[in-house]
Amino acid sequence: MILEINEQHPQPYKIRKVVEILNNDGIIIYPTDTIYGIGCSIYSQKAIERIRQIKGREKNKFFSILCYDLKDLSKYAKNVSNEAYKLMRRILPGPYTVVLQASRELPKILHSKRKTVGLRIPDHKLSREIVKELGHPIITTSANRSGQEPLNDPKLLEKEFGKEVDVVIEGEVLFSEPSTVIDLSEQPFKILRKGQDPYEVTEVYEQNE
Repeated sequence: MILEINEQHPQPYKIRKVVEILNNDGIIIYPTDTIYGIGCSIYSQKAIERIRQIKGREKNKFFSILCYDLKDLSKYAKNVSNEAYKLMRRILPGPYTVVLQASRELPKILHSKRKTVGLRIPDHKLSREIVKELGHPIITTSANRSGQEPLNDPKLLEKEFGKEVDVVIEGEVLFSEPSTVIDLSEQPFKILRKGQDPYEVTEVYEQNE
């Protein structure tokens, strides 16, 4: 099923429809400020396993989560340094994934071997409104099969994944890079992946290496 939602002014009744799907172990494809993502509730182990199968993803590769704001970060992450918090306040919401130490509030299925988690707060009203209405984060992973390029046209996403997910949210065709990934779990901070970087964070931390 494909569902068109206004990205700048999401219709509340359509947001509630998406949340109902998520609360029933559903999987959604949705736009962000970078690329389209595949997601589900972080508390639905059944849906998380389905996403692994859809993507063909190995179990040792862990998913990031999409949060509404920094209050969510304080719930699902721990031991956040003052320096890390200051950086996050400057760049979030934005096209960044920050890696932090995972707290006990995060379901174990999402813990990496290092007991860290990647968190996103996108600069994108629609995706954040879904999380706000749901009341907790959703999984965020690129809308592609493992080893293939992400698809960023909702019509192509519906054609590729329509029979395997519960809804494809139709937004604009995206031509963006993925998020920049920054490991803030320990110092010195490290850039794990270069992507969109409007604040030129990669330049700062590469100079410090």
